[in-house]
Amino acid sequence: MSRSDRDSSLGLLAACLLPFIILATANSAGYRFGASDQAFYAPAILKRIDPTLYPRDSELISSQARLTLVDEVLGPVVRATGIPLSTAFVVLQLTALSLLALAALRIGGALYRTRWATVALMAALTLRHAITKSGTNTLEGYFHPRQLSFAIAALAVVSFLRGRYGVMCALVAVAGALHPTTALWFAIWLVVATFVSEPRLRIAIAAGVAAAGVAGVWALLAGPLAGRLVRMDAVWLETLAAKDYLFPLDWPASAWLVNLAYAPIIMWIYRRRRDAGLLVPREGALVVGCVSLVLVFAATLPFNAARLALAIQLQPSRIFWMLDFLAVIYVVWAAAEGLTADARRARMVALAIVVLATVRGTYIMFVEFPDRRVAQVRINDDDWGRAMAWARGSRAGSGWLADPGHAVRYGTSVRIAGERDVFVEAIKDGAVGMYDRSVALRTRERVEALGDFTTLTSERARALSSQYDLDYLVSERALDLPLEFSSGAVKIYRLQ
Repeated sequence: MSRSDRDSSLGLLAACLLPFIILATANSAGYRFGASDQAFYAPAILKRIDPTLYPRDSELISSQARLTLVDEVLGPVVRATGIPLSTAFVVLQLTALSLLALAALRIGGALYRTRWATVALMAALTLRHAITKSGTNTLEGYFHPRQLSFAIAALAVVSFLRGRYGVMCALVAVAGALHPTTALWFAIWLVVATFVSEPRLRIAIAAGVAAAGVAGVWALLAGPLAGRLVRMDAVWLETLAAKDYLFPLDWPASAWLVNLAYAPIIMWIYRRRRDAGLLVPREGALVVGCVSLVLVFAATLPFNAARLALAIQLQPSRIFWMLDFLAVIYVVWAAAEGLTADARRARMVALAIVVLATVRGTYIMFVEFPDRRVAQVRINDDDWGRAMAWARGSRAGSGWLADPGHAVRYGTSVRIAGERDVFVEAIKDGAVGMYDRSVALRTRERVEALGDFTTLTSERARALSSQYDLDYLVSERALDLPLEFSSGAVKIYRLQ
């Protein structure tokens, strides 16, 4: 890339970055700290900052945290700098979106012939949508390591197209430290692509794959993945009944139709570009590598059917996120440029997608979720937030009882907002149970022991406190228990 092209590209990024971030955020129903899957990641980081936290829930928290380096990296950084975790997450969210925008810009610059087509691609990537039966979305309204990993790996795709294989490998490695499975599927995509495009590197690639295989065998037999080559028994599987996306052979036909449509769409548009002589270097190999992921997915199905723990924990259905990404890139090209690359057409398509993203984001923020702010960067100062502030001042080792669905009801969990152990958070604890049978059974046992929280009596709360050594109860009900704190409808009772 010449200096003038680089300056032009940076100018386009500067012009589009803020609108990209705003549209992506609006289409994700705003930014929220402490939401959803942060129930996994934030407590692990908080425990790295303060090892006295979560003495009761350490096993549950570490069952997933041990699979990534996010807590090991962010914990010391946050502790050393003294910045709040909420601020760090905002910075990381902005970083993830900025890198995704940069990847779109670079990919558009490589594959498209007009700048307006690149603008169209950037706008299209703000249209958050679910990847069918994968348990993931293309964007999230909160910082998730998976999103940052994806953005970094998307830049690795750019490095591949430029033939910068060392940079490509380094970017995939960084992505892997953040979210191993997201990086794994990108790694397979790009290794296959490099193998196809560079015959001179095939021996080195084969050696690298063999070395990775040896490392994988070690990890499975004696390393961090040890114990995952087992079949999930009926009791374990029962705890995952609500996670139907984990079992592809049980998907409805519509899910198969959507996910298997990506490959033919990609191939059809690729052939149009090839027949028109519009391919760029290594583009064909990039397509082969991406489409090969369908074969990888197919190869996992027998192991999934056998209910092998590793085959389920890898969540291979997320392979279709990568195919979705390339399909979006190609569909935008077909719409904005096609075979003629008319700048006026590209501009009209770009403006149409921008308008669509703006209208959709506005509808989501002001009609679907009118009570949400565009950005909630810390715990809200509402009744729940004030109760959790009180919780943070309580004894670090205290045990808390709350509605098992409290994180959905209030927007964030006791573990994040209150920085305290909680008896059970049914949805997220159940999801973590996928990685550890003992955690899964612990969650089930506690959900059953608690029963219907809306009918919890003072006597039953005391019995649970005695059985599980619980100290406090958070509830909106009036109970015959010592009241320690209240804010509006939210009350904190002392159990012992």
